[in-house]
Amino acid sequence: MPSKSLTSHIPSYTKFYPSQFSLQLMSRLMEPLSVGRVIGEVVDIFSPSVRMNVTYSTKQVANGHELMPSTIMAKPRVEIGGDDMRTAYTLIMTDPDAPSPSDPYLREHLHWMVTDIPGTTDVSFGKEIVGYESPKPVIGIHRYVFILFKQRGRQTVRSPSSRDHFNTRRFSEENGLGLPVAAVYFNAQRETAARRRQ
Repeated sequence: MPSKSLTSHIPSYTKFYPSQFSLQLMSRLMEPLSVGRVIGEVVDIFSPSVRMNVTYSTKQVANGHELMPSTIMAKPRVEIGGDDMRTAYTLIMTDPDAPSPSDPYLREHLHWMVTDIPGTTDVSFGKEIVGYESPKPVIGIHRYVFILFKQRGRQTVRSPSSRDHFNTRRFSEENGLGLPVAAVYFNAQRETAARRRQ
């Protein structure tokens, strides 16, 4: 039976384990990704099956919530669920709104990529093949998406050639990653002195 904490508050699907998913619950967890157009513009619809917690300092990333650029300068802690350390995962962080949401001609901009992350651990145990680039949105509200893929095996994912014009779907196909197993996104916009004081 799910614990009270799992049933009383649902900030994002990152709190759940595969055995606790139901069709109704999955629908509730995927809805923010659909509303935020992450599903459609970045990835195809998928069934979340692995827990992923993304935390900047003390702020946990929740779908559609806003984070200030000053709080996301350093790379976040990303904890991966799963049930086997021998299973490897790839984490991608991308901005589908670069350079501006109204004219995203650089879509997608790749901010970070870590491969060969063992299940049940965190990204520090993986191989960083694209270093973390802190978000610096200039125009409009940008979405920053963390996408987790299950690898076929270790050392099977190749480094992308460029950060700009990155395409998550194409990269997944080229590296045999299939559909994502987890995803979460936050919003950020240019931080003015007035907003910083709020």
